[in-house]
Amino acid sequence: MTIRPADTADWPQMWRIFQAVVATGTTYVFAADTTSDDARAYWLGPGIASWVADDEGHIVGFYKLIANRRDRGSHVANASFMVDPECHGRRIGETLGRHCLREARRAGYLAMQFNYVVSTNTAAVALWRKLGFAIVGTIPQGFRHRELGLVDVNVMHRFLDDVSLD
Repeated sequence: MTIRPADTADWPQMWRIFQAVVATGTTYVFAADTTSDDARAYWLGPGIASWVADDEGHIVGFYKLIANRRDRGSHVANASFMVDPECHGRRIGETLGRHCLREARRAGYLAMQFNYVVSTNTAAVALWRKLGFAIVGTIPQGFRHRELGLVDVNVMHRFLDDVSLD
């Protein structure tokens, strides 16, 4: 598996993963009827740096890296990740997460913040904790979970000063 910058030719495979992840209604705020154009703009729009995990020509996951806020908040990164549900258990999320932390540091960010980690997405919460993130805030009942109703959302943060560029 290699991680490389995403390009528009990757979109059909990314779109398939996007649809599979969003269809669960358990981890992302996107509606099931989000259009391909809207999703593509989110992942591949102007000013967005995105990478894909490519397993011999098959996209198995991807992430985007952006500034969390503009201007005076632009030293803090933000990222979004999706992994093909058919590939869970292969540590693709962890590999992408580590790559993202290096790319964020390389780009000059001082910290990274995830604004919206659904609390019931225990795999994501555990992964981000493993990679050094702490929960710094909670949005009570901030997510409409398809099966559980209203659930909390975590804001997670970490500094990047200890991230190796190797």
